[in-house]
Amino acid sequence: MLQFKQKKMKINDELFDYFKQAGTIKHYQKNDIIYMQDDHADELCLVLKGRVRVYHITKNGDEINYDVLDKGRIFGESSLYENAYRPTTVSAINDVEIITCHLEDLYPYLSSSLDLTITLLKMFNDNCNHLTQLLKWAQTYDRFEKVAAFLYELSATNNIEKNLLFGDIPYTHQEIADSLAISRVTVTKVLNQFKDEGLISIEYGHIKVLKRDKLYEQYLSTLV
Repeated sequence: MLQFKQKKMKINDELFDYFKQAGTIKHYQKNDIIYMQDDHADELCLVLKGRVRVYHITKNGDEINYDVLDKGRIFGESSLYENAYRPTTVSAINDVEIITCHLEDLYPYLSSSLDLTITLLKMFNDNCNHLTQLLKWAQTYDRFEKVAAFLYELSATNNIEKNLLFGDIPYTHQEIADSLAISRVTVTKVLNQFKDEGLISIEYGHIKVLKRDKLYEQYLSTLV
């Protein structure tokens, strides 16, 4: 049976103070660039509010989307390496608040908090697993399976913080497209088919999964 990760690792609120003491809070508006690929990597970033998009720009100008991150998620791991450069671009999807930390300022807190150190290590591993999942989805899933898997995973449990309640997913078509590295037009066509089949309902900025088990049975049960 196909297995889905139910929850992505993130920094718990009680650990935020370490980042606040070590770093600087910054604000970005919708579509602002937080950093560009090939920039020098010297800061680790923690999302406090809003969503950011992580993507790579190819030589042809195409954008390959890797992830959409929200509160408690870390990005900028390339800063862990000396003289490293950013492999991706990160931009704000909506109004965003983040903390940026130079590693040398964060090290004292890592040495004093085993919980913080373990959480970061688990999160880095979680991000690697996510990239592996993206590669699998890109290589083996068709467009219906990609969108079905995304909806199935996000509707697994209620998450008050992210406003994921009772199968209601507060993502626009574009945000789903950004998360899955497919076009918005493709996402809209797939969602409309799911709606016609009675699997979901569609409202402005929201998708509600009505028949989660049937969504799995119809589109995901044969995947490995």
